[in-house]
Amino acid sequence: SSHEHKLSFKKSKEVCLSYVQDAILQKQWKRAAEFLTFYIESIEKDYSIEYMGPSEIIWRIGTEILCNHSHGSIGEFNSFMEQMKTLGVKRYLKVCLEHAFHLLCNGLIDEAYQNLSLAESWRFGEQTTAQDKEMKLVQAYRGLLDYYSWSKQKNTLLEYEKEGLEDSSVEREMHSCFRKAAMSLKEIIKIPGVWDLFVKSYVDLLEFYGDHQEAREVLSEYAYNSKFPSNPNAHVYFYQFLKRHGASKKSLVSALKILHDIVPSHELMIDFNIMLQKSKKRKKRRLGLEVIFAALDYAGTKENIKAWSCLARQVKQIVISEKHLDWIKEEWNSRKDWWPAFHFSRYSAKRNWQENESLTYEKALVAGVLLGKDCKYFKYVSHQGCKAQVKRFRTLKKFVNRHGPVCLRISG
Repeated sequence: SSHEHKLSFKKSKEVCLSYVQDAILQKQWKRAAEFLTFYIESIEKDYSIEYMGPSEIIWRIGTEILCNHSHGSIGEFNSFMEQMKTLGVKRYLKVCLEHAFHLLCNGLIDEAYQNLSLAESWRFGEQTTAQDKEMKLVQAYRGLLDYYSWSKQKNTLLEYEKEGLEDSSVEREMHSCFRKAAMSLKEIIKIPGVWDLFVKSYVDLLEFYGDHQEAREVLSEYAYNSKFPSNPNAHVYFYQFLKRHGASKKSLVSALKILHDIVPSHELMIDFNIMLQKSKKRKKRRLGLEVIFAALDYAGTKENIKAWSCLARQVKQIVISEKHLDWIKEEWNSRKDWWPAFHFSRYSAKRNWQENESLTYEKALVAGVLLGKDCKYFKYVSHQGCKAQVKRFRTLKKFVNRHGPVCLRISG
């Protein structure tokens, strides 16, 4: 019966699609392409289904196969994407964006720009309004390519200036690219979202033309507007801008304090600690110790010599003065159960000694203060250093022995 035929046909399609997916998971691109061809043929023969579903599947799977197939060419990909644009009006701009990304990945910048420009001029009744977000993305990426062209023209112009030459046509082209890029980039970064690349490009344009006030406002808005998602990079960009333009130490500390609250392991926390250590205010020096301890809680900074040097310097100062030992004790109490295994094992000592003598010295000093002279890490390193007749390791051993009672007060 026709009903049984439809059920059988539907099952065949589902099986065929599962074969396609299985081939993709196993990266068998040729096999996947063959099954997708069968699937498309079965879709064309089936008039009972809705039009929208299959074209979405074909676009997604077909794109994946063509991007990975060893015999796939850019010409075939272009042809496929053009067909997908006509098949899925409701996804037209998404397909255009994906097409542009593929062209960019293959170094075809002019072709990608042309593709985005055509997409920007596309109009299809109510569908144009329905795809407003996608249209803004199309405009933004086109603006990003205008920024790329501007950057190239700028570098050419700077080279000419070095040689004492002038070229008004290059300057005109550069200003034209600036206007187009600035207009598009300015629009996209008004929408709450993560727009790192667009923000950095727009700020670069503004800074080049001396509009520092707007650049600061853009970065401040991007970092502190509660409508935008929490984004550590936004705070990094704002801090870097402040530093470039000689902002006050108070402004720099404030920017890094917020970054510390979000990502305590960020590499800028070392700069933050150095800045705080130099402060005359006790509260800030206390914060500096908290910052560097927190940074070393993470595997990413486990072997970072600058971080250990910062901690060693501050710990040494506190031990010598015997002031604020409670600061170290407070930080150590929450870590003494796991830092010894994480940082100060004998295995770590052997490996550190073989790879980086300076790192071993800084870590050994901290280990000796926090855990005393019987700490495995300190014992191994001080023994190896003294055996190798390295003067600073003999001095280190003397320092920990001399300040043993103070170290005991910290370790409890």
